[in-house]
Amino acid sequence: MPEQFHVNLSLLTPGQLRTAWRLPERDPFAYLDVGHFRRLARIAEDAKVHAVFLGDSPAAGAIEQAPSSGIDPPILMSHLAATTERIGFVATSTTTYNHPYNLARRYLALDHVSGGRGAVNFVTTYAPDAAANFGWAEPPPKEERYRRATEFLEVVTRLWGSWEEGALVGDQSSGRWADPAKVHAIDYHGEFFDVRGPLSIPPSPQGRPVIVQAGGSEGGLRLAGCFADVVFTVAQTKAKAVAFREDIRRRAVAAGREPEAVKVSLGVVVVTDETEAAARRREHRLYETIAIGSATAAVARGLGLDPADLGPDDLIHRGDLPDQPAGSAPEGFQISTRALLEEGPLTPRQLIYRSAGGGGHRLVVGSGRQVADDLEDWFTAGAADGFTVMGADTGADFENFARHVVPVLQARGLFHRDYEGATLRENYGLPQSGQTARPAVSNGAGRA
Repeated sequence: MPEQFHVNLSLLTPGQLRTAWRLPERDPFAYLDVGHFRRLARIAEDAKVHAVFLGDSPAAGAIEQAPSSGIDPPILMSHLAATTERIGFVATSTTTYNHPYNLARRYLALDHVSGGRGAVNFVTTYAPDAAANFGWAEPPPKEERYRRATEFLEVVTRLWGSWEEGALVGDQSSGRWADPAKVHAIDYHGEFFDVRGPLSIPPSPQGRPVIVQAGGSEGGLRLAGCFADVVFTVAQTKAKAVAFREDIRRRAVAAGREPEAVKVSLGVVVVTDETEAAARRREHRLYETIAIGSATAAVARGLGLDPADLGPDDLIHRGDLPDQPAGSAPEGFQISTRALLEEGPLTPRQLIYRSAGGGGHRLVVGSGRQVADDLEDWFTAGAADGFTVMGADTGADFENFARHVVPVLQARGLFHRDYEGATLRENYGLPQSGQTARPAVSNGAGRA
C-alpha cells in the first residue's frame, strides 16, 4: 500500500441522509443553489481534497420526502471549474440512456475547460421511471445494460484516442492547422452503436478524463477491470472491502493492465464535529428526520423482501434473504449488506442507522480524530486506495470533515498537504493518457 490515500468529497445535497433538509438550520432548496456548491468547492480545495463528486439519475425519483437529482453534474462541474484552480471534478452520467459520442465530447470539453481536472463516473441505470423518460416500457435487463456499457466505454475511449500525438500543427505561415493523417475515424460497429468518428476536439491536458466506475455486479466488475481508473465501491465489513480491492486488481491484470492502474475509492458516510459528543448529538437529530416506515419498506425492497412482512424492529437473518440479489437495488449495496448480516441479524432500523438512512454505505460518527482513526485503520488493512466521503448532512459534515479530519490525516502523513500536479491524474497518482501538450504556434516570423 502507498503511504498516503486520496479523498473525494461528495457534493450530494442535502446529504447522504436524504431527509437532512428537515433540520431547521438547513435550506430545503440548497441542491439548486450554485452559490452553495461554489462554497463547498472552495472549502474542499482549501483542504487539498483530490476531487468533489456528484451522483445523478436521469429521473425525478420519489420526491415527496426528499429531493432527487438536481443540476446536471457536468454542467455544474464546468461552472465550479471556473471558480477553482486545482481540485478535480467527478460527474456522473448513465450509459443506459445516453450516446457515447455526446458524452465523449461533453466530458473531454469539461477536461479542457478545467485544465485536465475532469472525471466521469459511468453508471448503468435500472430505475423504471428513468426508462419511461426515454421511451422504454421497462429498463433493459441487467446483462443487456452491461453489454451496452462495455460497448459504450469502448467507443468513448476510442474517440478520446482518435487524435494522435502531433495532430495539432497550428502553423500560421503555411495555414496548416492540423494534420488530417493523424486524426482517425474509429469505424466502430457493434450490437448497440455504430460510430464513425473521429471526435471533434483533441485530447486534453491530461490526455483524457479519468474514468470512474461504480457497479458492484459481475458486469460492473468486468467493466472496471477493463476501463476504470478509479472504482467507487461500498463495503460494510473490512474483509469484504479487502477482498474487493484484491479482486479488482486481479481483473486489471487479466485485462493486460498493471494492478496499480486502478484505484479503489471506498464510500464512507460521516457525521463529524469538534467532539464526539457534538457529533452524537447531531447524529440523533438526523435520525429524527427519517420517516422510519418508508425507510423500512425501502430496505425490504432492496433486499428482495416483502415490505408488508417487515417492521422497523424485526430481526433480519442472512437466511431470510433470497438466494440471488434483488433486481430493484444496486447489487454492490446488496452484497455489502448481506456480508454484514452474515456477522449477525440486524433490524431494518439498525441497518438504516448504520448507513445514514439506508443507502448502504458505512456510517462513521465521531470527532475528527476518531474519523481519522477509522480511515487509517481501513486504509492500512488494504481495504482501499482512498475514500469518497459523503456527509450525512452536507450542510455541516462537508466543512467539518475539511476542518476537523483533514488536519489530523495530514499530521499523520496519510494525506497530502498540497496538490502534486496540475491534473487530476497526477494528483491521483495515475499515468497520463495520450497526447497531453499543445504544440507551439508559429506565424512564420520567429514568434512561437
